[in-house]
Amino acid sequence: MEIILLGLVGALLTGCIALIDSLLGGVLEICLYADKYMTGAGGGSLVNGLFDVALGTGVSLIILKFLKKGFECYVLWTDGDADSKPILILTRFAQAIIIAICFPILYTFMAEITEELTNQILNVVGSDTNFDWLNWANAILSLGLVNAIFGLIFIICYFILYFQFLMRGLEILILRIGMPFACVGLLDNDKGIFKPYINKFFQSMFACIIQIALCKLGIGLMLNTGLNMNMFWGIACLVLAIKTPRFLSEFLIPTGGGAFINNIYHSTRLVSMAKSLVKKVGS
Repeated sequence: MEIILLGLVGALLTGCIALIDSLLGGVLEICLYADKYMTGAGGGSLVNGLFDVALGTGVSLIILKFLKKGFECYVLWTDGDADSKPILILTRFAQAIIIAICFPILYTFMAEITEELTNQILNVVGSDTNFDWLNWANAILSLGLVNAIFGLIFIICYFILYFQFLMRGLEILILRIGMPFACVGLLDNDKGIFKPYINKFFQSMFACIIQIALCKLGIGLMLNTGLNMNMFWGIACLVLAIKTPRFLSEFLIPTGGGAFINNIYHSTRLVSMAKSLVKKVGS
């Protein structure tokens, strides 16, 4: 029975080796530039049109909100402080327009920094992707059924992590497309939606770096089958890489309008306390 199971696990491992070799390269490129891998029937990118539509609509919304806030503040006197200098809202308007239009260039710089940081980290943990997976499969099968099952668990975790890389690329792509809409929040005093939006953006980029580093470290440890503990460390690295987004979300919490809501709450409390004090004095 053990021989049959060992042969079945060995067949699964051997069948996954060829696919793993083709998946190891270009993971960071997929995360940062997912649109390059999403082509239509004519060979062109599927998202170029979406970028143009989002930019045009976002700039239009920025202009409309700027006119609305200026009219309500300095004509109707119903929004904001009419005594504030118009240069302040004009500065926020210019900032929103510039970031919305120039974000593709800014993102290029951000992606280059991410690639450079990732490469430096991989030079430390080992970035060589020319692994001899066939020898690893033969070696782990020679260690018995239990070790072969752990090797299969490692392969399953790797495929789960690879799908997370694809999802991360789509997530960053959506954030890139929606940036002009997020810039509308820059016209508000508390930055509106822009603040949690940009926090989510950096969280996704940082998650890519950590996941890729843990993936390469886990592969390096797992392939060193001479030490059994390395096998468990390799699986642990991949499991932690899978949980990295949740791990980061525990301390990279977007903070948008929370302070504004807290200010409203405390102001309301102060007003109610003042009213109660006045009633007591009057009575």
